[in-house]
Amino acid sequence: MIQSETLELLEWYRLCQHLSTFAATKLGAIASLHLQIPVSQTASEQLLAQTKEVYQLESRLASGLSFEGIQDIGDSLERAELQGILAGDELLAIATTLAGARNLRRIIDNQEDTPILTQLVAELRTYPELEQEIHLCIDERGQVADRASTKLGEIRTELRRLRSQITQKLQNILQVKSNAVQEQIITQRGDRFVIPVKAPQKDAIPGIVHDTSTSGATLYIEPNSVVPMGNQLRQTVRREQAEEEAIRRALTEKVAAVKPDLERLLAIVTTLDMATARARYSFWLKANPPRFINRQEQELVTLRQLRHPLLVWQNQHEQGHPVIPVDLLISPHIRVVTITGPNTGGKTVTLKTLGLAALMAKVGLFIPAREPVEMPWFDQVLADIGDEQSLQQSLSTFSGHIRRISRILNALGDEGEESSSFPASLVLLDEVGAGTDPVEGSALAIALLQYLADHAQLTIATTHFGELKALKYEDQRFENASVEFDDATLSPTYRLLWGIPGRSNALAIALRLGLKPEVVEEAKTQVGEATDEVNQVIAGLEAQRRRQETKAAEAQKILQQAERLYKEVSEKAAALQEREQSLKASQEVAVQQAINQAKGEIAKVIRRLQQGTATAQDAQQATNALNQIAQKYQPVAPPKPKLGFLPKVGDRIRISQFGQTAEVLTAPDEDGELTVRFGIMKMTVKLEDIESLDGQKAEPIAKPKPAPAPVAQPAQPTPAIRTSKNTFDIRGKRVADAEYLLDKAISEANGPIWIIHGHGTGKLRQGVHAYLQQHPRVSHYEAAEQADGGSGVTVAHVA
Repeated sequence: MIQSETLELLEWYRLCQHLSTFAATKLGAIASLHLQIPVSQTASEQLLAQTKEVYQLESRLASGLSFEGIQDIGDSLERAELQGILAGDELLAIATTLAGARNLRRIIDNQEDTPILTQLVAELRTYPELEQEIHLCIDERGQVADRASTKLGEIRTELRRLRSQITQKLQNILQVKSNAVQEQIITQRGDRFVIPVKAPQKDAIPGIVHDTSTSGATLYIEPNSVVPMGNQLRQTVRREQAEEEAIRRALTEKVAAVKPDLERLLAIVTTLDMATARARYSFWLKANPPRFINRQEQELVTLRQLRHPLLVWQNQHEQGHPVIPVDLLISPHIRVVTITGPNTGGKTVTLKTLGLAALMAKVGLFIPAREPVEMPWFDQVLADIGDEQSLQQSLSTFSGHIRRISRILNALGDEGEESSSFPASLVLLDEVGAGTDPVEGSALAIALLQYLADHAQLTIATTHFGELKALKYEDQRFENASVEFDDATLSPTYRLLWGIPGRSNALAIALRLGLKPEVVEEAKTQVGEATDEVNQVIAGLEAQRRRQETKAAEAQKILQQAERLYKEVSEKAAALQEREQSLKASQEVAVQQAINQAKGEIAKVIRRLQQGTATAQDAQQATNALNQIAQKYQPVAPPKPKLGFLPKVGDRIRISQFGQTAEVLTAPDEDGELTVRFGIMKMTVKLEDIESLDGQKAEPIAKPKPAPAPVAQPAQPTPAIRTSKNTFDIRGKRVADAEYLLDKAISEANGPIWIIHGHGTGKLRQGVHAYLQQHPRVSHYEAAEQADGGSGVTVAHVA
């Protein structure tokens, strides 16, 4: 009972109503209005995990999860099980629900990081064969279609023939007896075709009178000549109705056969819809996912910039006041927090905000607070907020509070026996001990809070009793907080100050509002100097806190500037690195082009040598040409410090092997070989085989690094050409049939395909686009060019 009272006091049902507006289905909205609060932390964590996955999934999908086509078919399933015959629109609703559930499963299965949602939809059975049979027999208006059975098609052909005959017969009578009829029209009364006849001329057209106009001047007569055909028409209509009923009965029996699976499908879809509603509501609130902590492991309750969700809604939709957030940072050893301060300062709102945050975390909702959001999982949230004064029950304010607090203590007593070591309840008390004699009320409040410190995990209480402020200095499990008051404007700021008790402002307010100073001074003497000194100390603490907050804000601003500068420097460094890589790549391309050009010129020299008989002169010319090519394209090595003798062209050197001097004709190549001449002979020698005339050995040549591998040029994309093989006309088909054809076409395609869907109502185009958007092989799609059909044709690019 006390828990249901708490939900009413916290206005939990208003929050559920707000949540239901984010549901996509009727079932999801109903379930959100009657939201069940889990009884275990594991269940809450499971709901939170679902919310997180849907939140991430919807941030990636352009249009989010689609619940199109899903309807509340629960009543239809119950009637089907009781052997009732479902109407056409009920059967059509079942078919669209099956299609909608299959689309949901397809979207989720195509994601890689949604294990919980994937496991949830894995149990879906969507019976595509039942859906196809319903669509075959029931048209889009919910009527039984001619194609449902051969017999029905024949009956309806007969009906059309009879109606045509009756209409033709009546048209002839209207022409022949034009003077006797009121208007040249054929109408119906019931299921009989009649013509309007003037009352005085009723004998001119003998027949059966089925109706009379209000004035009595017109009689609606079925001529005797068409009565037999009318009777035959009525019999044929009865046959049609019987055949339609038989078709719907057969479909209903098939639905009844799979009722448990369809009920399970509804439950899964509703669970998905509720998770989606929680994710969308959390996104709207700009909320963050909570983490459940264990206070026994010295973890801190962290709720920074916590906002009241109902006030956020009121501000956005009802032009309410801006929401002022509060900070709740509660150390693990704190069990009771007493909040003091003036009335209308925000104490009660703080209680309700914390209570709603605890309940929101339990049902899998994100918390409207700044990250990180860390709080315990409370098995009970119990509250005494507001005035329970009742004239009918003769209850005073004090009596109402005491009765409700008694129910809270009883609930804690039941829990304490099971988990006396560390009970996990959150207790919220507003104006504890108020409504009676201040001395007795203060004593009762102290005793009550000490009891709650032993029997509840966390208690937040608001009070005006100054004696409760001293509990913090007697018991380390107690903490003080207060709502800030602005002495200049004589109004609260709605900010919550931790570690500082609220000070009395009644005398200061009275003086500023014009009460005579002598009266205020007399009141101060009655209060006593000690109280005045305490208020001065508290005022000094508040001023010190404000100075610290100002310095903290300045430090935060400096930190933000440093972060911005660091980001700018990082971006510039990244840009320089990217530019360096680009220049390196362009240099490699230039080197490769030079190599290719040099190869081409060398090939020309070789071809010239191969033409005719080669002579020594030709060989010398080819050598000179190759040397020129090498000098032209050979990259110039950077100069190195000379460590020893390095021969140059024209130098005289000694060949150690032969003991002969020679003239250097060419500089050493990369292999350390050079051409020399002694006498009339030319020969190639190695550097290690020569020395200078003064006996110095030659410096070895360092081989250059191999040239970089050729940069592969990106292949030019093949232009897309439309042919009869990659063009698919699906005009006139239903979306379900079109999906089957598109799946087959995409699986066989190795390039873009053209899909002709036409304009029409646009439903087929929307269905095609929704299917292409979720298909893993389709990289993107677009409307065709105007010459290829424009918006009536979609080009899908298959990867």
